[in-house]
This record gives sequence, structure tokens and C-alpha cells, in this order.
Amino acid sequence: MDVFDVQKFISDMDINWTPVIAATVCGAGALYLLSRWRFNQKIQKKILNARKRRDKSLQQAEQAVQLFKTQNPDFESSSIVSLSLPELTGKLKDGSLQPDAVLYAFMEKALEVNKNLNCSTEILMKSVAQLKDINTQKKGLLYGVPISIKDNVAYEGRDTSCGVVSKLDEPALVDSVVVKVLKKQGAIPFIKTNIPQGLLNYDCSNPIYGQTLNPCNLQKTSGGSSGGEGALIGGGGSILGLGTDIGGSIRIPASFCGICGFKPTTMRLSSCVKGQKSVLSSLGPLGRDVESLALCMRALLCQDMFSLDPTVPPIPFNQEVYESSEPLRIGYYENDGYLQPSPSMARAFRETKDLLERAGHTLVPFQPLRLYHALHELTMRGILGDGGRTLFSHLYAGPIDPCLRDQTNILSIPGFIKKLISIVLKPFVSASHLCLIKQSVEYIQEVIAEWRRLNVDVLLCPMLGPAYNFRYCGSLNSALSYTILYNLLNFPAGAVTVSTVTEEDEAQLRHYRGVHGDMWDRLFVKAVKGGVGLPVAVQCVSLPWQDEMCLRFMREVEQLTAKSKLTRKH
Repeated sequence: MDVFDVQKFISDMDINWTPVIAATVCGAGALYLLSRWRFNQKIQKKILNARKRRDKSLQQAEQAVQLFKTQNPDFESSSIVSLSLPELTGKLKDGSLQPDAVLYAFMEKALEVNKNLNCSTEILMKSVAQLKDINTQKKGLLYGVPISIKDNVAYEGRDTSCGVVSKLDEPALVDSVVVKVLKKQGAIPFIKTNIPQGLLNYDCSNPIYGQTLNPCNLQKTSGGSSGGEGALIGGGGSILGLGTDIGGSIRIPASFCGICGFKPTTMRLSSCVKGQKSVLSSLGPLGRDVESLALCMRALLCQDMFSLDPTVPPIPFNQEVYESSEPLRIGYYENDGYLQPSPSMARAFRETKDLLERAGHTLVPFQPLRLYHALHELTMRGILGDGGRTLFSHLYAGPIDPCLRDQTNILSIPGFIKKLISIVLKPFVSASHLCLIKQSVEYIQEVIAEWRRLNVDVLLCPMLGPAYNFRYCGSLNSALSYTILYNLLNFPAGAVTVSTVTEEDEAQLRHYRGVHGDMWDRLFVKAVKGGVGLPVAVQCVSLPWQDEMCLRFMREVEQLTAKSKLTRKH
């Protein structure tokens, strides 16, 4: 019987097929809804289990702290957590402080900070067991120092979720190289910190662990993606931490939370982010001051690092460059021509520039080259070279966090529509990734040539701030121009807090028009509004592999700022 016979057979039958078809369709719909319900139940169960693990670790930490306090009635944590890192390492070395007291002091403070800011994804209770053998690491530069690590830094036996449900229940099989090296240097990783969903956002919220708050103002975001680190260190719950940075993810939380953060040259340290070729991610430290960052770099740049990861060039920390006091030739720009700085950003930059000039350094105007090309053609296409499919695949396997909705709306546009838009708007742009890498290399060489022509040692520029109100980060990728450029260039860059937002800064926001006067500039005003008292930073930059020079410049800015504040105080 061919198809026409079948059709005739059906039509000859005296049957009303409408309810049959309707029942079939309804049945298929019911099966889909049932499968979707089961999928959602599975997702919710994974989220609930992750939260239970976090809560259990917090409870265990509280119990461990209470037990230690009972056994040591004279224990008082505030005098320990208020020390600077050099002071703390000195007391640990000379034996006036013991590693167990230091660990429990920071554990107690971290628990307190986390209750207010929701900055932790888990307390690492293996840190207590690490105390048993800690005396074998007495020669380590970070002997007995509790350290926090960003959630995506692998720690054996614990999840590295990146804020997405699809990566839950997949504990790391081994420690990452940097964690191994930290342990060999005597450091004690004791807490993992929160991140935004999927990491490609500079807020700090995800559907597993929720929103992290700013330690300086609970109505503001801590920044991201190393936002848990920024909040914990800014709140006093950690003295040193590790983050990662692919667009400002170390520097922005440092700026928003009033601390210091450093993005080294990519591959100066062993990375935990693989696969990116055009715009490179860096692993780096966050701390209360620049000396903490330099000490962390000294500790990590050791033979253990070079042996465990042979792809890292064996270049030890150059202490001589870091400690140099020779006058610097400093390039600078106040406005990159893409985003007009907020009033507090601009004022903090100008004050820092004036301090550097008065200290005997030479300031030379420097303007970013072909910034629109760098950001639109090289940076954005480099980060989302697959059209965002990899990121979206992870986000799709669970609820989407509100801070990512604007980004996911763009990522979810069907591929054929994206291609149509690209044909209309960019008819001459090659889609070849090899071509993109070639263009990026050429751009880097062009910037270095300009740097050499001006004969500058380092570069001073504004740093994004102050901290945003919630839900604006995902809508303002354009505001990343001051930070993400140096990921594309692979230049070391660091954020140093130098000031706070004044009433006058806030009043000047009413007159802010931006570079373009468009909806994004108006949105930026709404994002930073209500920032009086919040910290403001500047950004310091150097050429690739001159990380010590960048840190030396950051230290100079920090010291001049502190001296200026002291002078004004008296």
C-alpha cells in the first residue's frame, strides 16, 4: 500500500481524527513537561546539595574555632587579623605567633565577614589537617599564612563550579599548580570565594551561592569575577588571596572593595584557565597593600612553580627592580576616549598624577591606539570566538542569574540572525580565528612601538569605579575599556586604592554626559550613583614580563598617597 492508498484508507474510515491528534499532541507535550520537570528537579537537587556542603563547612569551621578558643582562653583574634602581611610573617617566623592561632583567627573573622557579605563558597577544613605538618615548611616565604582562593582555582576534593550548575559534583582530582606551590611555601589555603555565574561578568552573583555584597556598602556589588576575594579581603577576613583576570576580574574587585590587585603577564604564573588565545587570562594576587602582592609573587616564582609547570618561564622575582627608587618616566591618560571617567575616577587620577610629578617623576601624555578597533574587533571577538556557545551551554544547564540576563539574551540569539547582523554591519571582517590572532599580535606590536617612541617606563590611567549598584554590570560591558585592553595586550596591570568618593564628586555626576551621550553613558551614571565614601583606585601598567616594574610603580603610588594623607591629617 503506497502513501496515496493510505491517505484514501484513512479518509474512507468514518473516524473523527481531531481528538486523536489532539491527544497525541497533548501526550507529547505532557512528556516534554514531565522531562523538563525532572530536569529542573535534578538541577535544584544539585544546587541544594552544594549549599548544604557550604553550610556544613561553615558549621564545622565555627565548631573548630570555638573548640580552639575553649582550649586557649587567652586567644584573641582581632590583634592577629589587624596585622599587615609583613608583620604577620615576621611574627610567625620568630615564633611569637603560632600557625594554629593565626588560622583560627582568620577563620573566625572570615565567618563573620561571610555572614554579612556572602563571599564564601566553602571553608576548606583540610586546612586544619595541614597544621600537623606545617612546621616542615618553616623556611617558606608564606609559612603559616592563611590564604583565600577564588572558586575556580582547583583544590583537591572540592568543586570548581565557576558558578554554573553543570560543574557541580565534579571535585578536583588534584590541587592546581599554584595551590601546590603555596602549600610548599607554607601557606594554608583555608577558604574558597564566590564568583559570578560563568565568570565572564564583573558582578559577583550566581544561582548556587547568591549575591556577594560590598564590604564598604552593602547596597553595592563587590565587583567580579574575583568578587568574593575582593569582599573577603576588603572586609578583613583574609590577608591574601588568589584571583583570575580576563577583563579586569582582579583589578575591578580591588577597586570596588578598597584593596590592591595585580594581574601579571599571562604565563608568568601557572594558569588555571585554559583555551583562550586572543585575550588572555592571568592568575594573580589580591591583598591589602602592594607589599602583600609582591611577597605573593616572590613566593610563587620559585623552582617548585617552574618544575611543576614547565610551560612557565623560569624567571624568579627580580627584587632589585621592585625595590628601585630611580625616577620613572610615566605615560598617562585621563580619558581613553571610549568611556568618560566618573568624577571620582578622574579626580583620583589627577591627584595621583600631581603627586608623582611633585615626587620628581616625568609624566608624558599617552593615548590608547585605535581603541574602538581593539575593543570591538579584537577583544570581544577574541573572548567569544565561538559566539558564546561554550558559555551558553553551561548557563543553559540551570537557572540564569539576574546579573547575566542581558548577556544571555544576546548569546541566545539564533546563529543565522547573528550571521545576518554581522553581514550587514561588518561586511569586510574576516571570521578566521587565525586572522584574529594575527591582527592582535600586530596591534600589540603597534602599541609597544608607541611605548618605545615615547620612551616611558610605566603607564598611569584611571581605574573603573566606584562600586556599582546591583544589576548594572551585565549591561555595561563598554565600561571595561580601561581594564580589558591590558588583557588583550598582555601587559601587567594593577589597581591601587588612592581615595574615596566625595560629596562634590557625587554632585558632579549630575553634569556627566559621557563620550557619546548615549543610553550607555546614562546607564553608567545610574550604576555609580550613591557612592559617597566608597573607595576609588588608579591603574598602573607596564610592558610584558616587567611585572616587578609594575609592582614597583604601584608601591610608589601607594606610598605617595599614604604620605599625602598623613600630611593633610597633620
